[in-house]
Amino acid sequence: MNNPILTIYNRHAAACGSPPSLSNETSALYLGFFENQEGEQWLFTYDRRTRQATLRGGDIGWEDVRTVQDGRVHGLMLDQPELAWLKACWDAVSR
Repeated sequence: MNNPILTIYNRHAAACGSPPSLSNETSALYLGFFENQEGEQWLFTYDRRTRQATLRGGDIGWEDVRTVQDGRVHGLMLDQPELAWLKACWDAVSR
């Protein structure tokens, strides 16, 4: 059965760009989602074939794709809950 189990709506203004359209139809793609109390949203992706991890967020502009290396994103200030979530995503794919 291929019914969706989760639908996430963009909470950012149009000026933040168009959010990506992602699907885990292939088992090679891991997806992680985070939203804080202010509605700031983040998407973590990990491609198991290429071993590439990325982070996108509405606050930095959805089209700005940041590389995640060793569970960190250089040049991006994340608060403690965001860092904890990113670490959990990284731990899920790097073990």
